Amino acid sequence: MRTIVRELAERPEEWIHHVRLSTEERWYRRLAADDDHEVWLISWLPGQSTGFHDHGGSRGAFAVALGELEELSLGGPEQGLLIRRIPAGTARAFGPEYVHDVRNTAVGPAVTLHAYSPPLSSMAHYDLRAGGLVRTSEEGPEQW
Repeated sequence: MRTIVRELAERPEEWIHHVRLSTEERWYRRLAADDDHEVWLISWLPGQSTGFHDHGGSRGAFAVALGELEELSLGGPEQGLLIRRIPAGTARAFGPEYVHDVRNTAVGPAVTLHAYSPPLSSMAHYDLRAGGLVRTSEEGPEQW
């Protein structure tokens, strides 16, 4: 998955014309899908965030093509909350149990490419509380 998004991020002529910016929420568009995986294009204005979420058992990766994002995840009891800056040109991969929050804390917009295998069938959302993450809701493809 990482190779797919990293290589696609290096070919903006294939996707840049699709990008839109929305002040209401992150804008997204599915670029490709088959039985094995799917690829999404997402734009982020400053202040926009996913909130903590999983990927319904899919493994995946995302690459920052333009701008910079911040990723929050839990690193275990000893590490606590991990915060990573993810600049343009960086790709991150994750397994099927991964939960994270991705956000644009920069001053300008960002554009990312995401790949999931198998294609997303659901996503659960979580709140970060003193005792850890608490599952609050789940959505399926009909909400995307």
